[in-house]
Amino acid sequence: MLNRRTLRIKAMQAIYAYMQAEGSDYLLALDQIGEEFAPDLNSMEVQDKKLLEGQKQIATLLFKEWYETRQFDTEETDTAIVSAVNRAIVYYQNLTKKDYKYYGNQMLSAVERIYDHYIATLQILEVLVNLIKEEEEKKATRFTEAKGPDVKRFLNNRVVLRLLDNKSYQQSIIRRNISWGSDISDIRQVYKLVLKQDEVFLNYLAVPAPSLEEDLEVVKHIFKNIIFKEKNLQSLFEEQDLNWVENKGIVKSLVNKTVKIFGEDTEEDQVLLDLSANWDDDKAFFEELYHQTVQDEEKYETMIATSVKNWDVERVAVLDKIILKMALCEMYIFRSIPVKVTINEYIEISKLYSTPKSKQFINGVLDKMAQDLTSKGEIRKSGRGLIDNK
Repeated sequence: MLNRRTLRIKAMQAIYAYMQAEGSDYLLALDQIGEEFAPDLNSMEVQDKKLLEGQKQIATLLFKEWYETRQFDTEETDTAIVSAVNRAIVYYQNLTKKDYKYYGNQMLSAVERIYDHYIATLQILEVLVNLIKEEEEKKATRFTEAKGPDVKRFLNNRVVLRLLDNKSYQQSIIRRNISWGSDISDIRQVYKLVLKQDEVFLNYLAVPAPSLEEDLEVVKHIFKNIIFKEKNLQSLFEEQDLNWVENKGIVKSLVNKTVKIFGEDTEEDQVLLDLSANWDDDKAFFEELYHQTVQDEEKYETMIATSVKNWDVERVAVLDKIILKMALCEMYIFRSIPVKVTINEYIEISKLYSTPKSKQFINGVLDKMAQDLTSKGEIRKSGRGLIDNK
């Protein structure tokens, strides 16, 4: 199932995308200044190109000054230059505000799509059932005796029937608008060329009256060894989700646990799993982590620059800086998360996503900063957050 490390990674990816967009917004604002002082080729008046070039250069310097310090020299007397800089600032702020909201929404959508893949993967059983029914209808219209395995026995699989008749499953399909549609050619090929020739599946069909355990085992086998392994289906999943390699494990875990639940001998109405054990809390966690890291980014940038005096902060890998900023944000904002947990989580993330030397760098910087901030009383923990927080 979804864990908080995955949520931290999704927030990190969103922050990285936002910061890349922010850099582009800065260049677009500079381009706007350049356009404001470009000679008007349609004007009948003579253009003073040297004056325009001078104004552009001064305006560019002032905007760069504002970008770095969030203020610029207001003693400039050329109103054209001041107006151009102010317009560039507003333009830049509007762009970054839009991007900030966009990547925050994208982050949430990316996680929600994992749940869609979970439901869609379960729905493949429904597609297989429909393919079998379609095949049986065609057999009934033929005069020759049908050959091959008696696949209609799979239609009586109790785990499949329980899942497809389940109210929670049916409502999720409708609410989230999940459908493989008419383009099921890849699933059809897997059914004909893989499933119908699979030894475990054929052995199951040969059992006159399968037990519930046998029903469960064949469904588990279909997911584990066919749906989650067959190359054409994997390619199909990758087309639908650019992060499928990353998300596959979560979907697989959710599907496996769901199949197991529906294989239990109980009369209770089962409910499909949530993305995580406490999805509302986890959702609030990674949304706040994204927003607070971005909003306090300048504060954390200054703290990092002060802490890594022997390093040129500009030469620190972009992803390492984002990881450090997120870790600092987590230490400050989330009082119930122990400092050691935060440090260990971001060390693990750095192993997966940053440079080979990042692990030692992240570990050293965060350990030192955490000790300094805790001794100053700037990091305060409560409840679970006090565990191992020494």
